[in-house]
Amino acid sequence: MYTLCSISFETTHEYQKNLEVLLTQIKQTPNNTLIVAPEVCLSGFDYENFESLAEFSLYAIEEIKKVSYHKIIILTIIEKREKHFFNFVKVFHNGEMVYERAKAKLFRFGDEHKYFEEGNSNEVAIIEIDGMKIGILICFELRFKELWQKLEGSDIIAIPAWWGVLRTEHFKTLTRALAILNQCFVVASDSLNQECSKMSAIVTPQGEVSYNGNKLCLRANYNKKEIALMRRYMDVGIG
Repeated sequence: MYTLCSISFETTHEYQKNLEVLLTQIKQTPNNTLIVAPEVCLSGFDYENFESLAEFSLYAIEEIKKVSYHKIIILTIIEKREKHFFNFVKVFHNGEMVYERAKAKLFRFGDEHKYFEEGNSNEVAIIEIDGMKIGILICFELRFKELWQKLEGSDIIAIPAWWGVLRTEHFKTLTRALAILNQCFVVASDSLNQECSKMSAIVTPQGEVSYNGNKLCLRANYNKKEIALMRRYMDVGIG
């Protein structure tokens, strides 16, 4: 039996401090926990220091691997590939990085396209770990219905986010609707920074929502039977 955990904390300008907070929270979770942390939680969008940030990211990845045994850890990290910067979602499990892809829908309203290269929407796909089908949408990607369709059949959809406070109701509505439409669990993690919604949540396949209430770690039990029950009760063709 897995536990679902949405970690949320305030990101500072001190990368090492942010990493220590993240690692501490991960270590405090039990084995067999799926953990989702906020988008770019180790750095924020520190555009002025991308070169040094990219170097730190390489170190952070190795540190996260060390605490990923018997756990699934999902977050985004800024990396440099050749001459370009990307916002990569990373999935860690049992000491390895088992999946990555670059953010496919950049938030142009926030000028992300001026600093990042965009990923490929065709790479948005379901991955399977320990018998769980996991989909991931990175923040702004939550707004694109064609990406929802790519993740149909997921058991869990993780959403690492840095979602603006002015659009808080959008985040709450979309995350709940995603769980109801796909009849799956949704684990959304948003930053506790002042400009963010702070609406980290875990949503069940029935659409029942638990919000973090400014907790560092919101937890809920994962039960695949809830998914099967909902899909039998309201059969809309999701396998």
